[in-house]
Amino acid sequence: MKLSTKGRYAVMALCDLAGHPEDRPIALADIAERQEISLSYLEQLFAKLRRGGLVRSVRGPGGGYLLAHAPNETRISDIILAVDEPIRATRCTPGQPFGCRGNQSRCQTHDLWEELGNQIYLYLSSVTVADVISRRVLGTSGLGAKDQSRGGGDAANPSRAAG
Repeated sequence: MKLSTKGRYAVMALCDLAGHPEDRPIALADIAERQEISLSYLEQLFAKLRRGGLVRSVRGPGGGYLLAHAPNETRISDIILAVDEPIRATRCTPGQPFGCRGNQSRCQTHDLWEELGNQIYLYLSSVTVADVISRRVLGTSGLGAKDQSRGGGDAANPSRAAG
């Protein structure tokens, strides 16, 4: 499953916003520059994020955007869903009683991909913006680098590390 730039950029932008003082609105131009995202693209994303209740706008001089909720209350899945990014791994339309194949049947691996989509959603629902900006989300690549620096062996392949 590939997450589009819409979802990734929305998460990046909200994490950037959360990393600044909560009492001062942040201009989208500043986020665009720091995150190297097109300002016009951010404007479109923030319109959706505002409608989704994740950010609020402040107009006038010194205006910009603020998080609508505390970073520990803002789940990554909520951000992705607010910008209309589906979290699914099947090619079938959710909720349909039939599959995506020409004869309306489901492919043999449908349940595998559907469960993968469910697991991705559960994971993204368990991670908050606060987790990301506090660097409490550590992927296996980070563990592997740490283990190898301590002489811990091949973290990417535990069977080789043990041998």
